[in-house]
Amino acid sequence: MLALGTQGALLGLSAAAQPGPFQGYLVAQSLRNGAARSLPLALVPFLSDPPVVAVVLAVLGQVPDAFVRWLGLAGGAVVLWLGFGALRAALAGGPAADDPAARTRPRGMVRAVLVNLTNPNAWIFWSLVGGPILTAAWRASPARALAFLAGFYALLTAGNVALVLLAGRAAAAGPRLARALGVASGVALLAFGAWQLLRAFPRA
Repeated sequence: MLALGTQGALLGLSAAAQPGPFQGYLVAQSLRNGAARSLPLALVPFLSDPPVVAVVLAVLGQVPDAFVRWLGLAGGAVVLWLGFGALRAALAGGPAADDPAARTRPRGMVRAVLVNLTNPNAWIFWSLVGGPILTAAWRASPARALAFLAGFYALLTAGNVALVLLAGRAAAAGPRLARALGVASGVALLAFGAWQLLRAFPRA
């Protein structure tokens, strides 16, 4: 079980460290709303991954190419939409820390879940890597499967929390830096969205 937990932890750390739409959205939200308000977003994989894992395991680890392609198109559109929103907020200066509207504004949990659900990388990972490991571990013993999942989500969540805190600290360094980083995160989301759309189109 220790080996499976370690394997899950390494895969979780790798997933957290890999730049992608979800990481870009975490940074944008932390810069815009502060680390404290954005920390719950680090738990989004616990909400978005169960449907992905269930579907992948139900079809024996194979996700049809057409499904991934349509998912990529939808996900790319979602990320572009979020990128424009992040860029607009950064250029407008973002909500003030003492603004009552900022304190009552939704923290973006639903949008973050949508980003993860429409991210083809999550489906491909659970189809080709995580799903087979989890299935083999479950057949050997449910405890082994739980050890793999515990290791994976412990490091994935820790990585997400670290990213939110780092972005929040950068935002606290001054409005100019926060605005520059907000613009950068918005541009990054636009780039991720465009890349996801291009990758979803079938190659000739």
